[in-house]
Amino acid sequence: MTTESIRIDKQLLERFENGINPRNPNESAIPARIIGYGEISTIFEILEPSLAGFACKRLPVFKTEEEMQAYELLFHEYNRVLSEDIGIQVPGYASARVIPLKGNMVVYCIQERLLPGVIGNRLIHTLDNDSVIVLFRAVLAEMAKVWEFNASQDRVRLGLDAQISNWALSCDTVPGVLEEGGTDLVYIDTSTPLMRVRGVEQLDTELFLRCAPSFLVWFIRLFFLKDVVGRYYDFHLAVVDLLANLFKEGRADLIEPLISEANRFFACRATGFGASPVTCREVRSYYREDAMIWRLYQGLRRLDRFLCTRLLRQHYCYILPGAIKR
Repeated sequence: MTTESIRIDKQLLERFENGINPRNPNESAIPARIIGYGEISTIFEILEPSLAGFACKRLPVFKTEEEMQAYELLFHEYNRVLSEDIGIQVPGYASARVIPLKGNMVVYCIQERLLPGVIGNRLIHTLDNDSVIVLFRAVLAEMAKVWEFNASQDRVRLGLDAQISNWALSCDTVPGVLEEGGTDLVYIDTSTPLMRVRGVEQLDTELFLRCAPSFLVWFIRLFFLKDVVGRYYDFHLAVVDLLANLFKEGRADLIEPLISEANRFFACRATGFGASPVTCREVRSYYREDAMIWRLYQGLRRLDRFLCTRLLRQHYCYILPGAIKR
């Protein structure tokens, strides 16, 4: 499915946005179900016929229509480059702008919804370990396409958040055993369009700071933002991030065998990408630091919501996830 084949009911999205209760989204005017969270977004299945079969990612971080337009253009170009220039499958996609009655302006990124059972973080719990290794090799092969593209020319560089929950099988049913060379994947996290043109980041990274507590913005900008974004342009760090995420997904037992697979892949396929071998110590250290940062960050966001809504009596347009096991 291509973006042109998706027709979005924008009026329904406007009614949905204006009826959202960010503190209790399950009590919103138009029924919807939350199917996932990003760091600055919430992914909904909106329970209306015209949006059946789509995942709607809500990004309430925009202050002007110019910001929305720039983001949408980049979102569509990122999807195009991934699918047409690099050869990575992405779901059918579209986007829509909504200017609500209160709060920030919102862009909804709409994707053809995949069945939960074919998404990577579910597969690592349902497949046998040999099939998980086949899945991991397939993810590495898809990742390598991005870095091969980056190395093939000096104009455009793409970044990739390759954690396992961002990949899915292209088929609707999950085979009992995955076969080597026969695992076609789809990349689903295209709403963070990391793209540099002649070294200049095209995504306005200040958008990431919009939902941060106001008293933390300067600190995150100074000490974390550049590193967090930069890791997704580095093949080695992107793989470390993928491996470390297995702690959160409850499959720490997979990390050592998959490190061996990653290092074998680096030696055979990624010698030109500057990817040094991964160590268990590095993955554990990366995970501990990352988990600590995000636990603190989410705790401070809840404090910020309390100050905004209960003390200052202001509208808070962000939806915060519940407790996340890390």
